[in-house]
Amino acid sequence: MKAKEIMTSDIVSVNEDTSIKEAARKMRDEDVGSIPVEDNDELVGIITDRDIVLKTIAEDLDAQDAKCKDIMSKDVITATPDMNVKDVADLMSHNQVKRIPVVEDKNVVGIISLKDLSQARAFEDEAGEVLNDITEDDHNTFR
Repeated sequence: MKAKEIMTSDIVSVNEDTSIKEAARKMRDEDVGSIPVEDNDELVGIITDRDIVLKTIAEDLDAQDAKCKDIMSKDVITATPDMNVKDVADLMSHNQVKRIPVVEDKNVVGIISLKDLSQARAFEDEAGEVLNDITEDDHNTFR
């Protein structure tokens, strides 16, 4: 099974100069936990709900004035549409990410989340292992 078969392709994105507040609103409205940051239709970063909470508060930023470029992660782990789903699951587990953009020719064509992996019946066990690995590390972080 390929990444393009399970990815969510109806995605929203923001640009680097979008305010953090606007990015948060888009994420709320779309009920997503992350949003790609693009510049001229090319992926340049990603913002997660966790980034918004931790980086905005920790750096005492004004969410209305601060821009996505101020808090986005620039070294984005990505998958390709033809990547094997098991390889995507392994990549997510290894990098401890819950969502991964699917990129083709530098353009975001979709996103795969743990939910997408778990819904791919052939890989429910791998998605469960990834989720366990990630949540186990989350619990260890706060001890």
